[in-house]
Amino acid sequence: MLLAYPFRVLVPRRAAPEVAVSTAVALLVLAGAAELVPAPVVIALSGGAGATLAGVRLSRLAGHRSTDPSWRTAAVLLDAAVVAAGCVAAALPLVDAGHRAAALLGSLTVAVLSVAGLRRLPVRSPRAARLRGLVEATGPTVGLTLAGWLLLPPDTLPAPARLVAALALGVLGMAALHTFTGSSRRSGDAICRGGALLTLVGLALLTVLPPAPTGRAALLAAPPLVLGMLLTALGARSALATASAQPVTGPPAVTWPRVVLPASVLLLAAGLNVGSGRTPDRTSVLLALAAVPPLVLRELLRAGDAGAGGRPAAHRRRPDRTVRQHRAAQPPWPGTTEGASTHDLSPDATPWSSEPGATAGVDGAWLSDGGAAAMNGGAAATSGVDAAWPDVGVAWSTSDHRSGSAGDRAALLDALAAIGDVPAPTGALLLVELHGVDGLGPVAREDVLAEAVRRARAVVGPDDLVTGCTGTGFAVVTPAGPVLAYALGTRLLTALTPPYQPAGSVLRVQASIGLAEVGGAGPADVLRQAELARRRAVQLGRDRVEWYDAFLEEQLVRRLDLERELPGAVARGELDLVYQPVLDLTDRQPVGAEALLRWRSPVLGTVLPAELLPVAEDLDLVGEFEWWVLDRACRQLADWSAGPRELWMAINVTTRELTIPDFVQRTAAVLAAYGVSPERLVVEVAEPQIGADLSTVVARLAGLRSLGVRTALDDFRAEHASLAQLRRLPIDLLKVGPELVGAQPVGQPPLIDVVVSVGERLGVEIVAEELESPAQVEGARRAGCRYGQGFALVRPATAERVEAYFEEFPSASR
Repeated sequence: MLLAYPFRVLVPRRAAPEVAVSTAVALLVLAGAAELVPAPVVIALSGGAGATLAGVRLSRLAGHRSTDPSWRTAAVLLDAAVVAAGCVAAALPLVDAGHRAAALLGSLTVAVLSVAGLRRLPVRSPRAARLRGLVEATGPTVGLTLAGWLLLPPDTLPAPARLVAALALGVLGMAALHTFTGSSRRSGDAICRGGALLTLVGLALLTVLPPAPTGRAALLAAPPLVLGMLLTALGARSALATASAQPVTGPPAVTWPRVVLPASVLLLAAGLNVGSGRTPDRTSVLLALAAVPPLVLRELLRAGDAGAGGRPAAHRRRPDRTVRQHRAAQPPWPGTTEGASTHDLSPDATPWSSEPGATAGVDGAWLSDGGAAAMNGGAAATSGVDAAWPDVGVAWSTSDHRSGSAGDRAALLDALAAIGDVPAPTGALLLVELHGVDGLGPVAREDVLAEAVRRARAVVGPDDLVTGCTGTGFAVVTPAGPVLAYALGTRLLTALTPPYQPAGSVLRVQASIGLAEVGGAGPADVLRQAELARRRAVQLGRDRVEWYDAFLEEQLVRRLDLERELPGAVARGELDLVYQPVLDLTDRQPVGAEALLRWRSPVLGTVLPAELLPVAEDLDLVGEFEWWVLDRACRQLADWSAGPRELWMAINVTTRELTIPDFVQRTAAVLAAYGVSPERLVVEVAEPQIGADLSTVVARLAGLRSLGVRTALDDFRAEHASLAQLRRLPIDLLKVGPELVGAQPVGQPPLIDVVVSVGERLGVEIVAEELESPAQVEGARRAGCRYGQGFALVRPATAERVEAYFEEFPSASR
């Protein structure tokens, strides 16, 4: 009674039986997995409960007076199908001999009844879309078949039966997944079809898995079997209830589960197969190869769609019509009359297209004002384009009216929405930004952008849309698939990077292109995704095409948060140091510690140097941070010097700070301020950062050693050039990573032996860092490394904890 009230509140009365049966089945399966209830009993009770409830629902539907007589047959056939499935599930565990033959016969009976019933339902989802979706699902289906082949027990099934069972599971599983993620997934016939497929999946598992008394694997059949029965009844009721209603456009297809779920199942199956020590057989290799042709066929179909406008004939002209209607609704430009062309305002304007009808222009940006400012560095957009498909034409305008910005963006969103309206949408948006035109005057910038658009239109397809121009870029909407869209982006890069000649001068520009797929997301989301991908292309060095993905968005959002919060961190007291002790590998006595920077942000939490320093470099904050580290490290070293221990402290500096003219003098001043002996400080510089500054770095390191400060080369790579460069560097310590300590190919000595030998000849001590296992520690010690640090020895900790650790070694002194 205590649970009755919340159950009535949370669960609708009409769905209460389904929820109760599902809960009971879940509890039964858990009890069977824990061996509290025999597996045959679990399967029999689950199948009987699901078949009883679904059968009652379908029987009432068939006998209801409001049901059309022509559709009662569908309800009767589906009712017979779920009852047959329940009988098979209840009786199969009791059959001792002929287990698989009985299961196969029952499954075929259920399949025939289900197909006959589904064919008599009022179908409301387009058949063409279903066929196209099944073509695109062939590759993942082969992947699921391969997963089934790997997972099915080879010792209980002969190879032909195992292959047939794997193929059946792959086809049924992918068909159910396609049904539940398609654009018509909310229609009653789709739900009913998916339920029938899940029922057959459950029966197929009962057929191929070992009989229930010999193990618990057969319990895997219970959830899809019961869920399939209930969805069959639910979908049939919905399909018959809405049969006379007008069709409505369903939500966009959800494409990611069709790719992610089969791939995840295949990876899991492959991992289990490898973990069990089984090697791939010939069938596994052939199935893996069979997945390639369907993927090629899918891209060929998408290429054909791109050549035919990228959409069925019923939808092919929609973007054209949308843009025409949008242009007709635009108010006249200031200073013109209704119907006047903006080209009349600027006789010197350069047309983007010589096609007939290239008249009206729309000025502004494809982003909101904030987004346009971000792309243009805050400058107002001074260029305008007309958003239209090729037969409408595009004209250049030198008018500088911001009033058209929203209209132009709306045209771009309309074009994206038109692509997304089709049942199986394919297409992409490419946002192009040109770098190097901000410093030009308005006229020169317009000339460069006009030439860039001419080049773009020379490489895009006849059904691609060039639109949405800003002061530094434009957008391209293509109905092509993702692979062809990426190829279009690379062609755009090739076409846009040759020099321009504005006003008789020569200008070289760079281009950054962000690409986002159309499908599953709304137009505004696609636009945002493409903008994020474009920003990523800028961050990675420009002259590249970047593809949007969810991880990319997380990275960019995180980067923006870091850039917003990092300035002022020193003044707010948010920086902190932790210290990792360095030990002598011969006696495990501490000899020093390395100071490691941490940013304790109240908003972002603790940020490590690997994430912190790249942002600090872009914001020109590295110098401020490194001098803070030097000051804080020397102050801590002075506190530790008050005791009996003579330990050294290592700090990291970049070559940028090391090469400033007064670095040595400023370091000496900090040491003197805290009364720290120079030989107690170790200044580390990373070997990969030295590069072209080698001579200056040598001079600064020599200056530090003249003070008595010890120097170290970090991240040494043991390459030929590095070994030759090592002879020129005035260093006392050489830090190497664990990759040099590991085993080398047969016949080659460990690299660490070579490094130690060179160090001995040069009088340089070797420090093995990032040691994370006892084997690495022992390998470094045997190779002759004098010092070591890493998690396998001591983890980084606060100053108080490290000091307490040092107290355990009262004689530590180096």
